[in-house]
Amino acid sequence: MAKILVIDDDRLIRKIITTILRKDGQEVFEAEDGEIGMGIILSERVELVLTDFQMPGKNGLEVLSEIVALKRGIQVIMLTGFGDITLTIKAIQQGAFDFLEKPINPVLLKDVIHKALTSVKQSAILTDILRENLDAIPNFDSTLLVGRAPQMKEIFKSIGLISMNKVNVLIQGETGTGKELIARLIHFSGITHDKPLVVVNCSALTETLLESELFGHVKGSFTDSIRDKKGKFELAADGTIFLDEISEISLNTQVKLLRVIQELEFEKVGGDSPIPMKARIITASNKNLEDLIKQGKFREDLYYRLKVFTITLPPLRERKEDINDLIIHFLVKLNKRFNKNVKKIGDGVIEMLKDHDWYGNVRELENTLMQAVVMSKSDVLEIENIILNKREVDFTEKDDEVFEMKPLSTIEKHYIKRVLDAVKWNKLEASRILEITRPTLNAKIEKYDIQP
Repeated sequence: MAKILVIDDDRLIRKIITTILRKDGQEVFEAEDGEIGMGIILSERVELVLTDFQMPGKNGLEVLSEIVALKRGIQVIMLTGFGDITLTIKAIQQGAFDFLEKPINPVLLKDVIHKALTSVKQSAILTDILRENLDAIPNFDSTLLVGRAPQMKEIFKSIGLISMNKVNVLIQGETGTGKELIARLIHFSGITHDKPLVVVNCSALTETLLESELFGHVKGSFTDSIRDKKGKFELAADGTIFLDEISEISLNTQVKLLRVIQELEFEKVGGDSPIPMKARIITASNKNLEDLIKQGKFREDLYYRLKVFTITLPPLRERKEDINDLIIHFLVKLNKRFNKNVKKIGDGVIEMLKDHDWYGNVRELENTLMQAVVMSKSDVLEIENIILNKREVDFTEKDDEVFEMKPLSTIEKHYIKRVLDAVKWNKLEASRILEITRPTLNAKIEKYDIQP
């Protein structure tokens, strides 16, 4: 039996939680505000506290701060009815064990409490540092903070921990899931918030240029190097360097990057003076690095140096419960950007957007809504203004006739017709899928006499 304190100014909420916990065999104390709760904590050997965030007098974060300052190993679970992601990060940074939203799920509550009580024995205080003014994160697109998917909530809790340490982080996820946004959130919500953040797109540079970009060069080290240049690692100083599409760097550059991580120093191209490396390294990839290791395209030792902590972002098709919130978020953002007033959602729009697979993820959703808002002639997001991209048209072995011995022209005609029919004869979309120009498509339609 453990001693648990429930702090909430809502008597009904206290009663519900108390009933659940007592049935689970726990000894429960109740408090209607933070002041009374702290009095109980000081007089009883409480092991776990469940506290509401918004209360008269001391709020939940203030209670949490005082509990952590006592250094008694008491774990705290924050409760709120507002689903505030910024508050989640604050609470985890300050030392909360977990964060639950109301209405309380009894099964989830008991599971979290059991984990918290187990951690009490190990004195697992997560962190005792609170960064102030997290509500206004500079240089940050709040798109990522929209939604209630369980996977995203767990990611935000993790960020609350790793943002307070300069641990290397590998962010994995499909294109458009928000990997750079995660990197920015880690940087700006933690101990590096007032330090430089330097972003490098590794796929946009050749091997020679990438090395110069990362480490800098000295005057005369190669043609056109007319002056010394600082590299990205030097510019990042004791902040963060974000290496996007890390899978695209050559094996030669991988060796040099590994040395930087191991030795915590680097040299400019053409230089011989070592420069200390103080930055946190965050990398991102939309490819499976373990597969690349098996193919001999990525060094295993570098991989483990980069993935001290890993965040895997779920694709939008696996968090479709967030689509409603994302639509609202993007409408506000796009109305402001394009001076529109689209504030209503037409019949069938939500269903249509939820049925789509979103292989371009959140970025594709934003682009789709941008087009719809621009095309809108009223304050309603109409279904006819939404044009969805088809990733591909199924063309499988179930179509036995396709794989018969036929002339290539016959197969081409058949495939083009299937693509056109699938996109309802939207020639622009068909051209994109077929990867040919619109005039070429028109020529083939005429050549093969393809009809709708």
